[in-house]
Amino acid sequence: MIKWVAAFLGYFVFRFPGAVLGFIVGSLLDGWGSSNSGGGTVFQNANKQTVSPADFELNLLSLCSIIIKADGKVNQTELDYVRQYFLSTYGKERANAIFRTFNEVIKKREVSAERICAYMVQRTRYEVRLQLLHFLFGIAQADGQLSSSEVQKLREIASYLRVGAHDFESIMAMFVKSADNAYKILEIDRSATDDEVKKAYRNMAKKYHPDRVVTENEAIRKGAEEKFKEVQKAYETIQKERGIS
Repeated sequence: MIKWVAAFLGYFVFRFPGAVLGFIVGSLLDGWGSSNSGGGTVFQNANKQTVSPADFELNLLSLCSIIIKADGKVNQTELDYVRQYFLSTYGKERANAIFRTFNEVIKKREVSAERICAYMVQRTRYEVRLQLLHFLFGIAQADGQLSSSEVQKLREIASYLRVGAHDFESIMAMFVKSADNAYKILEIDRSATDDEVKKAYRNMAKKYHPDRVVTENEAIRKGAEEKFKEVQKAYETIQKERGIS
């Protein structure tokens, strides 16, 4: 609400440039208010609707279990990766309570990736779903490799989360190295002009900037910073390759 009021006042004083500036400032104030009203993780803070933290944590853990089982075996390294995340995010007591609830739930019903993702789409911003997909990639690659079955399951989940194909390939390129890795991360082809490379970098830097992930959680903030660094590294690689100043 604040952003629209600020945009109106900005337009009244400085016309169109003032409206743009007012909208941006108002959006920041809206985000600040959301992040300070309830705390929690990035996923909770960026919700479009009010949602029970317990429900969200359970759905998040359910997606983790789907990825861990994607290659037909349960890898201890991947389990440890998830457990460490929940411990660092929620603390030992709360994390253990979440795991106990999860174990009870999966005994009673099948975990549906489509249902869970539909829930996420209704309640989270697109940038948050990108962060979620990045986290799931981290789980799949925790054992040092990404199997074809894991990639297939991640692609399926991405489609349910309504993550675009270019964004999916960009995130995957952060985990799977190839000759065109830097270009894939920036979501462009090797044939792109220097100007297109610069434009792509600016767009990706905005999309993955840590400031877009509103959270007080240090573990999640570091994850956002890592993605941002990958974008910067990709651009620097292309700069050196092409001699772009």
